[in-house]
Amino acid sequence: MKKFSLTLIAIFCSSVASFAQEFQGMAVYESKTSTAEFKARMDGNKDITPEMRKMMEERMKKMFEKTFILNFDKTSSIYKEEEKLEAPGQNAGRMRMMSSMMGGGGTYYKNVKEKTYTVDKEFMGKEFLIVDSLPKLKWKMTGETKKIGDYNCFKATAIKSVDASDFRNARLKKEGEAKKEGEAKKGEEVKKEEASKEKRGGFMMSEFDMPKEIEITAWYTPEIPINQGPEGYWGLPGLILEVNDGKTVIMCSKLVMNSKDKVEIKPSKNGKVVKQKEYDEIVTKKMEEMREQWQTQGGGNRNMIRMGH
Repeated sequence: MKKFSLTLIAIFCSSVASFAQEFQGMAVYESKTSTAEFKARMDGNKDITPEMRKMMEERMKKMFEKTFILNFDKTSSIYKEEEKLEAPGQNAGRMRMMSSMMGGGGTYYKNVKEKTYTVDKEFMGKEFLIVDSLPKLKWKMTGETKKIGDYNCFKATAIKSVDASDFRNARLKKEGEAKKEGEAKKGEEVKKEEASKEKRGGFMMSEFDMPKEIEITAWYTPEIPINQGPEGYWGLPGLILEVNDGKTVIMCSKLVMNSKDKVEIKPSKNGKVVKQKEYDEIVTKKMEEMREQWQTQGGGNRNMIRMGH
């Protein structure tokens, strides 16, 4: 372990010395969230035709497989989903909302010197600007190493609290669990819920469990000695190139240092300023309202609920 520490210090010092006084880098990350549970549930649903399955899998691919760009300097970074042209349609707003809940949309700005972050989110037609303190993860160094591309990387783990508005780690309840909970409700309410579910042919929020915490595995390279990484990840003595975040894997596929084309790294200023907890409460409340509305109206109303001011 002592040999590992000395090696890490040597690499870190060597890398710092080789860096210019001012620099900027760009990293491309591929994010993929597991959809195994959803596909297994579709396999057990005889009402889903091959055409419906194909359409659902295409939508899941758009929501769960994304490409992000991280532009960074010594103290700050912006992390944003790669822009793609989307065909116009009546479900565009709903797809943007779902994309946001699955980690996409908006620009994630981190300032590791000030230990703050700012991210703009659009939810149900209303713009929010989340401004809060960066969560400080208690990283544990494992001593394991591997190469990612041309970079020597070291492994670290941590336990992270899950934001209530981030549904990437939502787990579909087993059918027995959902039935047991349903039996505990009032009879009439259960009938409405089952009827609504049958008419919609989809999943309800009551069918999901959200974990409170998840274990994070990160691989970082001290050859790029900055406190940065994708999304809200930071705090390691080198750029984070890979993160295993519960059901999501974020992997760096391209890295460019000191390009002639510089990017302005600054936070967004659009939207109603809220703390992360406030935003989580708004999202969960509106999702519950949607669930109740679908139950009451049998899934017939496909319009979005207007956000209050």
